[in-house]
Amino acid sequence: MLKGKTALVTGSTSGIGLGIAKALAQQGASIVLNGFGDADKPRAEIESLGVKADYHGADMSKPSDIEDMMKFAAARFGRVDILVNNAGIQHVAKVEDFPVERWDTVIAINLTSAFHTTRLAVPAMREANWGRIVNIASAHGLVASAQKSAYVAAKHGIVGLTKAVALETATTGVTCNAICPGWVLTPLVQKQIDDRSAREGISAAQAQNDLLGEKQPSLQFTTVEQLGGLAVFLCSPAADQVRGVAWQVDGGWTAQ
Repeated sequence: MLKGKTALVTGSTSGIGLGIAKALAQQGASIVLNGFGDADKPRAEIESLGVKADYHGADMSKPSDIEDMMKFAAARFGRVDILVNNAGIQHVAKVEDFPVERWDTVIAINLTSAFHTTRLAVPAMREANWGRIVNIASAHGLVASAQKSAYVAAKHGIVGLTKAVALETATTGVTCNAICPGWVLTPLVQKQIDDRSAREGISAAQAQNDLLGEKQPSLQFTTVEQLGGLAVFLCSPAADQVRGVAWQVDGGWTAQ
């Protein structure tokens, strides 16, 4: 379905981003990966699916790096047809104890980076009259949790940015939507489970069950494969009139 298209997925060397990149690659899209850590293994995984892949190590807190990444993607593959804004970090602290520099970094990577990639991708999408922007928000883009002020603010901002861009592109073949996962067992969430286990002196299994029980009624993690499947749908003709949606994949979290 996506043969001849190019997808740029930020924060895609592991976790949700890599899962979505694989799902798009399985539909024939060329992939531009981005993220920290080892890039050779995820790139090889993508190429094993029979598509072209490349990597750019842009620091998503730096606008100049983002601009360079977008130029790189255009030079390598022509243009970005599908933009998946997934890069994100977390920091947990009470608002009065929240380090100012951590607030700035969370907002820069989780929200401002999506503004920069979007503003740079939209012109070519408009010219081609086809494009897909998929923003990875969170259940925390719709509801809040204590001690996550920066993350919640950024993810609420992503939902708002999604709606605004969807309206600005409403009469074109460009769509913009958000996916709002609940708990997904990524390295970021595993760290929270491990921290909770150590803090409360309980097993990792108990910490995981308690984490799910507080928020996610299904008591099951959302999987990266499920999120990848939804991203593929949003890139399909069936989703041509899905615009400005914040789509929950959260096991009932935000239904409560």
